[in-house]
Amino acid sequence: MATFKAIRVDKAVKGTTAALTEFDEAELMEGDVTVRVECSSLNYKDGLALTGKAPVVRRFPMIPGIDLAGTVEQSSHPQWKAGDKVICTGWGMGETHLGAYAEKARVKGDWLVALPQTLSAREAMAIGTAGFTAMLAILALERHGLTPESGPVVITGAAGGVGSVATAVLARLGYHVIASTGRLSETDYLKGLGATEVIDRNELSAPAKPLAKERWAGGVDSVGSTTLANLLSMTRYGGAIAACGLAAGMDLPSSVAPFILRGVCLLGIDSVMCPVTSRKLAWNRLASDLDRAKLTEITHEIALDQVIAQAPQIIAGQVRGRVVVKIP
Repeated sequence: MATFKAIRVDKAVKGTTAALTEFDEAELMEGDVTVRVECSSLNYKDGLALTGKAPVVRRFPMIPGIDLAGTVEQSSHPQWKAGDKVICTGWGMGETHLGAYAEKARVKGDWLVALPQTLSAREAMAIGTAGFTAMLAILALERHGLTPESGPVVITGAAGGVGSVATAVLARLGYHVIASTGRLSETDYLKGLGATEVIDRNELSAPAKPLAKERWAGGVDSVGSTTLANLLSMTRYGGAIAACGLAAGMDLPSSVAPFILRGVCLLGIDSVMCPVTSRKLAWNRLASDLDRAKLTEITHEIALDQVIAQAPQIIAGQVRGRVVVKIP
């Protein structure tokens, strides 16, 4: 069997180790489609897996990387054939199933969606799991009835991957976007994406009141904890917040007041086990609603051998926008 380049995470005496190495194709897990990976991306969860900061990896050895775009090499699945361009995100890749930081991946054909014809593999991974999650959140807000006429929307962690894509898409759709960030030095960047206002995340970091002054009709939160509690307390009557992250923690020190006194809704967003029908809709919307020039602005590219060094930076919140991983 052939070998290929891959990042491998192994269990160590204390924690885990990660290294770029040669991986034996015979060690690939079960699946009916083998994909030649062209691009992946660096997400917060990837940073956790690579650094061992949280128990994301649940089998060893593991190839991390939770998303990929590439070309089908072999397939016994009826929907896919050699040469098809595909995207795969979630489904436990990089956690329980060998992931995307490799020249090859073997996955279940049911996990794949076709790469939209108007997107390249690089553009798809410039969007990646973060952008896909952002669009799932926007779709959930739209199902709730949110429109630009409803009022302002707030985006937390706005300079990160989810936040950058959410800001760009919502601004293009005509929303008044309030971008919350801990890096006010990124104000010009966020306004360039279309944010109308930029606020310091400290405005949302104090212990939340049961109800505070109504400030927005909806929002996308990738931070969690006290930040999410504050968002809920400041949401207008009948509004909604889509929650998709936990950068500040898994707790939610809130009360029932926003829900029973203002009719606020908390919309949970999961991108890992999301049904394929929702995936197709999200990717089609991303292909049409995300300005490619803005996508270029939020993206930079690294090679596979640079991924491990970048992981601590994304955990520390020092990465702007999206990072594409080019697979050689």
